[in-house]
Amino acid sequence: MLPNKVISIQDYTYVLPDDRIARFPLPQRDQSKLLVYHHGNIVHDQFQNLVTHLPPHSTLFFNNTRVIPARLRFKKDTGATIEIFLLHPVAPSTIVQQAMEATGQCQWQCTIGNLKRWPDNKALHFIHHSFQLTARLISRAEGVVEFTWNTPLSFAEVVTRSGDVPLPPYLNRPSEEADKESYQTVYSKHDGAVAAPTAGLHFTESLLNKLERVGIKKEYLTLHVSAGTFQPVKVDNALEHEMHQEQVVVTRSNIEAMLSSNFSVAIGTTSVRSMESLYWFGVKLTGNPESTFRIAQHDAYTLPQHISTQQALKQVLDYMNRNSLNTLLGETSIYIVPGYTFRTIRALITNFHQPGSTLILLVAAITGTDWRKIYDAALADNYRFLSYGDSSLLFVQSV
Repeated sequence: MLPNKVISIQDYTYVLPDDRIARFPLPQRDQSKLLVYHHGNIVHDQFQNLVTHLPPHSTLFFNNTRVIPARLRFKKDTGATIEIFLLHPVAPSTIVQQAMEATGQCQWQCTIGNLKRWPDNKALHFIHHSFQLTARLISRAEGVVEFTWNTPLSFAEVVTRSGDVPLPPYLNRPSEEADKESYQTVYSKHDGAVAAPTAGLHFTESLLNKLERVGIKKEYLTLHVSAGTFQPVKVDNALEHEMHQEQVVVTRSNIEAMLSSNFSVAIGTTSVRSMESLYWFGVKLTGNPESTFRIAQHDAYTLPQHISTQQALKQVLDYMNRNSLNTLLGETSIYIVPGYTFRTIRALITNFHQPGSTLILLVAAITGTDWRKIYDAALADNYRFLSYGDSSLLFVQSV
């Protein structure tokens, strides 16, 4: 059951001065500040010193999704601009990776700027020096757009050449050429996110190598971050907020590492959502061996609570064995709020998030009421906030 009948979002807001929003990244990724919270204590450091704050033999779980230039702009003959923002693939597959590999034609659900100026029967064209990308409106009500292009390139390659980096709206600036690299983790691999897993932006190849040298293990899973991550909580009772759904891809190696790790650290809230969703999938399998990997918003509060992490994850491995799978694809709308009990992680690395957001609720689930002390300390020490801002290492309070 849900931990409370009411969680007032007003209890999870704070004043964020505009000049504390980091609109551009630092020249060197790992030179960002690092706030470490452990059992009520706060320490300030730099991210390049992360290794000194991690327990020996930790395993870090990274989200290796890759941001696509999801903002496409088409000009009508009249000069009006129609902006199309890619959300979810519809055809030839709803699986993001397969949709990005499509050639010639695909359909996506989108948000469309200036929609009223786009007639149903009007094709829009983007002319690149080596191809033409055409957009046709398939469903005005659902925002489904069909794209066709006259080149053997994949859709991923087409949008890379024709789209813009989808910077978060709160940065309040147009994207620049430099954002194509800086708004991407150095280990990004699988195209499909429309927002970066920003906790990972602080890592450099040098720091990753340093972690490896001291015996800290790394695992890479995939959650394709959706635009819903920026959706504000518009209701006072946060439990009435409708969570967004995102695609998750995990491997057998990920699950085996979660089972064997002495200390699992999630790099970003998206990694937390993936790992905790795996646990709840295992719980579902315990009751029904043929369950599908689809975690609904409130599953974590309505499913049985007594199943151990080891039991649940072994159920997932058994499922993969029965179905001869090395990779598992799922969908999650998991909603992590204060009162949630974490099953798979011992700590989280994350940035500083917007007031009154679902991400603040997740942070409060880890740190309890100390979330406010953490944010007050960051504000007092001139930390930079949001996607291009500084970082924190938060140890789960109950551990």
